Amino acid sequence: MTDVNPGKEPRFADQQRRTLVGWLGCVLVLLTWPMIWVGGLVTTYDAGMSVPDWPGTYGYNLLLYPVSTWLFGPFDLFIEHGHRLLGATIGFIAIGFLIAAWRLDARRWVVALALFVLLAVIGQGILGGLRVTQSARTLAMVHGCTATAFFGLCVFAAMVTGPKWMSERLRSESMGNNSRLTKPSFLGPILVMFLAYGQLILGAQLRHVSPMTSATGFGHVAATHVTLAFALWLATIIIHWTTRRRYSPLANYSMTLIILVGAQIALGIATWIVNYGFPAMLKSLPGSDRLLLQSKDLIDAAIVTGHVAIGSMIFAVATAFTIRTARCRWLASKIARPADSWSTEEGHLEEAANRSEVSRLQPA
Repeated sequence: MTDVNPGKEPRFADQQRRTLVGWLGCVLVLLTWPMIWVGGLVTTYDAGMSVPDWPGTYGYNLLLYPVSTWLFGPFDLFIEHGHRLLGATIGFIAIGFLIAAWRLDARRWVVALALFVLLAVIGQGILGGLRVTQSARTLAMVHGCTATAFFGLCVFAAMVTGPKWMSERLRSESMGNNSRLTKPSFLGPILVMFLAYGQLILGAQLRHVSPMTSATGFGHVAATHVTLAFALWLATIIIHWTTRRRYSPLANYSMTLIILVGAQIALGIATWIVNYGFPAMLKSLPGSDRLLLQSKDLIDAAIVTGHVAIGSMIFAVATAFTIRTARCRWLASKIARPADSWSTEEGHLEEAANRSEVSRLQPA
């Protein structure tokens, strides 16, 4: 392809230079998800105060704590210190992500996004430290909720810096399966995203229930949590049906959400049984005479922690669904407009490629 701006570097960096930025964004996503479920494991085992000081670990620098003591010491120490190490690693990756975005990505808003990611990591670390130093149950609940919000932020950062963001396939998918220009509905993905996050907040209240909470109040929160879970599942089914008919390129997101929410409901039922015993209607089943299970063995912990992990994954997929829908709507509006009126955000080389693609995709 001929350079439309000879002698000058395009405003948007080429794909090879942007690869590092996108790769670091993916690493942030891949590390944040285990950090969330390891944090859930900390709550499951009541290990949040197994290391009473912060930012160090029993007087040691966080990164210099003896490995043998960490690996072969008490299990609650192992998961709490491991959770801190994961958070520190994510912080270092966020620094690299900011530097790479600043040096290699010409989009100023992406640099601002990378800075926000770094500030969010620092804020999460401070919030987790205050939870330890103040031994505050409420801060633990807030820390868990903001961790999932940070996960969604990392998903956003990874998507906008990934190669698919500017790919011709994504650009052509904005046409849908019809000959006419179409825009996917924005309401469904946003609704699922907010419902998923609301479920996380309610779940955090149940996980970090205060001793002062009345039985009636706890029952109301639990009932709302269960009701919204089935409402979310129904919403994902309806959204998938409409998306598949009107805008099939996005149907994979909605189908993934159906599967994840269904698995989450099953894990939620298992989590309730693990924590509070079998419901009264199941008294005839073996083991239903135990009203409260306190064993916290490996299977119990895996069920409860899996419930936390899948919940955060639902929010991440819903976030990706929303972002992808917004991107497709933007591309569809670009295709609908004359090429000469386009923004130069992507730079001269990208504009030339887009003009060629639009002329090929324009409906007769």
